[in-house]
Amino acid sequence: MKVLLVHPGPLMYSEIFLRLEPLGLELIAQSVRREGHEVRLLDLQVFSRKVFFDQLRCFCPQAVGFSLNYFANVPEIIDLAVSVRQNRPESFIFVGGHSASFIPEDILEHARGSIDCVIVGEGEKTTLRVLDSFSAQSLAKLPGVVTREGKGPAPELISDIDALEPARDLTRNRRKYFIGGLDPCASIEFARGCPWDCSFCSAWTFYGRTYRTVAPEIAAKNLAAISEPNVFITDDVAFVHPEQGHAIAGEIEKRHIRKRYYLETRADVLLRNLGLFARWKKLGLTNIFLGIEAIDEDTLKQFRKRTDTGGNFKALEAARKIGLVVALNIIADPSWDEKRFETVRNWALNVPEIVHITVNTPYPGTEVWLKDAPLLTTLDYRLYDIQHAVTATRLPLSSFYRELATTQGVLNRKHLGFRGLWDVFGMAASLAFRGHTNFLKMLWKFNKVYNPQRQFEDHGREIRYRLTPPAKTDSPPSRKALYVHGEKRVLPKRS
Repeated sequence: MKVLLVHPGPLMYSEIFLRLEPLGLELIAQSVRREGHEVRLLDLQVFSRKVFFDQLRCFCPQAVGFSLNYFANVPEIIDLAVSVRQNRPESFIFVGGHSASFIPEDILEHARGSIDCVIVGEGEKTTLRVLDSFSAQSLAKLPGVVTREGKGPAPELISDIDALEPARDLTRNRRKYFIGGLDPCASIEFARGCPWDCSFCSAWTFYGRTYRTVAPEIAAKNLAAISEPNVFITDDVAFVHPEQGHAIAGEIEKRHIRKRYYLETRADVLLRNLGLFARWKKLGLTNIFLGIEAIDEDTLKQFRKRTDTGGNFKALEAARKIGLVVALNIIADPSWDEKRFETVRNWALNVPEIVHITVNTPYPGTEVWLKDAPLLTTLDYRLYDIQHAVTATRLPLSSFYRELATTQGVLNRKHLGFRGLWDVFGMAASLAFRGHTNFLKMLWKFNKVYNPQRQFEDHGREIRYRLTPPAKTDSPPSRKALYVHGEKRVLPKRS
């Protein structure tokens, strides 16, 4: 069977800071290809819609699958699915991905017959079952599959992620993928899941607070197969099990793999394993992202981060001593006023780290989606991108965006103003000399993308597809009811 897998276009945040290869879709593609299907993969972060329609016409896929990892991409994917149905009415059309798993019925309703099913949960095995069961009657009985005719049992977590392998050869124009100065950059997965339960996050509700690791020798084998000099480790929290981090490091040393790495982790994980991160620094780890989220104790408790400001600041100091470039995130709440924005700006200007500001956004699948439902001011999917305020703001909305853009602009100039540009000039020039211009282009896009007038006017656009707000209940559902994969299963810890 001919199968076309499609990743949607970029969001506001990724217009500047990163463009990551569609690793999840590559994993699906390889699983499907192993079963004898002919697969093509198209990433609309890199290619235009014209190429998409060319693929429909020339490749003539019998099945078209869309990856939906971000709610802001819902309208785009619905419109593309409708176009597929109009151009190839005989094709089977399906959608899967992280965000799709929390709103499958809504997606099917929006599509009005243009989407045959939504795959919920991990998709590598379920996609194969779907391609073998085209009739809606049989589809509705499959675990992790939702159709307009019904919903199957809860999806199953994949017990052995070692067997998964990405079809990197299907991703064209790979030089377009980057994160910051790591240009070009591939992506790799060492672990899946997160055992923590932050109130604003849906990683733990998707995976049921499980955490599964890839065997060190498999991780190193996959790493050695990457041609790019830079690698982003996609784990929600890297090296929760430090023994895995050391074992992978040992395999890298044994195989003499030389790469530069960027990863995400928590401050407390870093502090508990300084030796491990120092070892990875010697292997090529250059950048880490720490989601410290807040600079005060009350907000950390509200987010249920299970960390404190003292530990977070110690982690920053420790990373500096190791020699790592640290980027961190602070969540701006719509309740902030001018004074709060100023406080955060002053703090951020007095630390050497790269500070990003995102907007507190209640997503389906998170606890705050249920808690903050009465505060929602818009149900426009396109605004659920952590760059727009979707709940009531204390300041007038235009003033909130002005303060937000001012803060982001100040922090941008801290690193990419004239003094900052002098520091990165050598790197940018070296990349450009080798034909890698993603980072250089990023430097000049900031003011165009982070524009308070643009963000404010986004709220006035016509809304064609609306999120369904959570149903009102007398008591909130149990936390396990949020799990995509049903009851939490304790998976074996890899030694």
